[in-house]
Amino acid sequence: MNTTVNLKVTKRDGRLEPIDLDKIHRVVTWAAMGLDNVSVSQVELKSHIQFYNGIRTDDIHETIIKAAADLISEETPDYQYLAARLAIFHLRKIAYGDYEPPHLYDHVAKLTEAGRYDRHILADYSREEFDELNAHIDHDRDLTFSYAAVKQLEGKYLVQNRVTRQIFETPQFLYILVAMCLFSKYPKATRLDYVKRFYDAVSTFKISLPTPIMSGVRTPTRQFSSCVLIECDDSLDSINATTSSIVKYVSQRAGIGINGGRIRALGSEIRGGEAQHTGCIPFFKMFQAAVKSCSQGGVRGGAATLFYPLWHLEVESLLVLKNNRGVEDNRIRQLDYGVQINRLLYTRLIKGENITLFSPNEVPGLYEAFFADQDEFERLYTRYEQDENIRKRSLPATELFSILMQERAGTGRIYIQNVDHCNTHSPFDPRVAPVHQSNLCMEIALPTKPLNDINDENGEIALCTLSAFNLGALESLGELEGLSDLAVRALDALLDYQDYPIKAARTSTMGRRSLGIGVINYGYYLAKNGMKYSDGSANALTHRTFEAMQYYLLKASVELAKEYGACPLFNQTIYSQGKLPIDTYKKDLDTVCAEPLHLDWESLRADIVKHGLRNSTLTALMPSETSSQIANATNGIEPPRGLVTVKASKDGILKQVVPEFGRLKNQYETLWQMGGNDGYLKLVGIMQKFVDQAISANTSYDPKRFEGGRVPMKQMLKDLLTAYKYGVKTLYYHHTRDGADDTQTDIQDDGCAGGACKI
Repeated sequence: MNTTVNLKVTKRDGRLEPIDLDKIHRVVTWAAMGLDNVSVSQVELKSHIQFYNGIRTDDIHETIIKAAADLISEETPDYQYLAARLAIFHLRKIAYGDYEPPHLYDHVAKLTEAGRYDRHILADYSREEFDELNAHIDHDRDLTFSYAAVKQLEGKYLVQNRVTRQIFETPQFLYILVAMCLFSKYPKATRLDYVKRFYDAVSTFKISLPTPIMSGVRTPTRQFSSCVLIECDDSLDSINATTSSIVKYVSQRAGIGINGGRIRALGSEIRGGEAQHTGCIPFFKMFQAAVKSCSQGGVRGGAATLFYPLWHLEVESLLVLKNNRGVEDNRIRQLDYGVQINRLLYTRLIKGENITLFSPNEVPGLYEAFFADQDEFERLYTRYEQDENIRKRSLPATELFSILMQERAGTGRIYIQNVDHCNTHSPFDPRVAPVHQSNLCMEIALPTKPLNDINDENGEIALCTLSAFNLGALESLGELEGLSDLAVRALDALLDYQDYPIKAARTSTMGRRSLGIGVINYGYYLAKNGMKYSDGSANALTHRTFEAMQYYLLKASVELAKEYGACPLFNQTIYSQGKLPIDTYKKDLDTVCAEPLHLDWESLRADIVKHGLRNSTLTALMPSETSSQIANATNGIEPPRGLVTVKASKDGILKQVVPEFGRLKNQYETLWQMGGNDGYLKLVGIMQKFVDQAISANTSYDPKRFEGGRVPMKQMLKDLLTAYKYGVKTLYYHHTRDGADDTQTDIQDDGCAGGACKI
């Protein structure tokens, strides 16, 4: 740093005082305590601060933080903690004007008066309870964050003025207040115990929370479901209601799934031939405009995935909507797309036969059977193929699937939903509650019904509230029992705590009480157990892990049902018939993993039949992009792209080092070391055996592994069929290696990152 004489700095409150270089040095030295291979002098030299009279202390601190962050590397990973501590010091000064946080009660009173916290917190808790909880808060846990985590907290989660970027709180207040809000209606005799235990679980990263909960719970905005599924019917009224619903939920931090598959094809008759239908594309453009009209509460941009069946008469035009060729009139590039496939369509591909395309409105019963009854779908489909009076077009299945996979490879964002698996291996009885779509990030599989108007009480907008267990933080699988109880209680309470801007969403949520609890840090979990994605070594451990997870979550939901009653639409689940996920999975998995069941499923089955479940669904494996960074964990179930990843988000370029880098750097299997998708897809199939919703599973390709540097269509189709064979319900991103091994773009989140669903 420069030698300075008689220069003054501008303090945060505007006062001028002489520069104290020793004070700056002491802060950096404090931040470096206990860390390996970091140098205080290196940080100071790297900062290159050019001092001038009146320089702001904020600017000095931010420059030093950036200097420390720039030193993060595989050789010196602990700079991520040094930079984080400096950032926390800076953050506390901004929020409180001091390093020491205020008393919890004083803090809440101040922000409530300013309109930033929900007034119920002060009303629901006594001063004595505030004192007890204040004593329980461990603000030193702020110092366990990585730099990427602190920046994500600053950018997305901490309560702030999103115009001026003034931040008003620090992480431990966030965690304790989320816990206080979720358990505020519990009996006073037990609620502080739940608040403390839930606070401990989230602040030590055992349980990970999604963006809508972390950024919203404790504020006056009360909509915290990560995922919203909206189905559109084939009418102008329904299209308008769908558009209005999209706007309402995008503005409240939710990621959207839109089902547009019912809309009739171009050229269809309207009013008996009085007019000719304009087809799907103009209405899909309406949906895009609705999605992009609002940001997600200032936290993320609006985002949606739009679903349609592969047999839709317009499919050849729909498949190319996202690609960069063409003109704006025939492209809709700001949505992602979920293409729906089933057994019959795959069979036509395997046999080299044709697929026939229809307009859904011209083939009665076919659209409904596509989801609810595969045998009936096949019967109707073949009958309509032979009916000369029905408009149709036929083309080779290999040609249609090739177009699909070319677009999936070219854009990375054409997703796959196996609609039969979503209904045959589902908690819901497809005869009364079929699953017609997924969500933004392809991990939600819930029943929906179209709205005819915005106040339609017969429609059903499905919401799912997310969370995740940090597998890397588990000491044993038995620990999942207590964590499951906490997670289910907290999320179930949130369903009653939040508001519902649309009646159809409230009706569905109160009836089904769907939850989606997933995992983060699976890549680290495998590394610390000496296992890999690609060679089958992780199959048995994965089976045991997800068995325990689903078992304990179901057990927790049974306990809640004993206390509060089963969800009102429990009778629409196959659980009410005594069926469990272990009864309906794809049996082809048994050739991959022969691990036996280890828990008492028969006693659980009997308890479920007797008492019911509080929640229709309990599990969904989401991407967890940003929330994984908060816990300094690997993303969801994905292998890391590198041991140090560079993640680009709206908050800047952030470097993240894999957990326990020094000890485990040779144990990790990174994405491009896997060699192919086969081992990974088998693991996803094993997870899907127990997961009752779906999984945000990706396929990844390194062109250099193939002749001519091009990924063969045959390989992509083989992976698609492998995923189907092992019961995988959905496929999310298609990754193609472009040489930037360590770069990972945080496109969405919770939130899904992806939208809200990537928690």
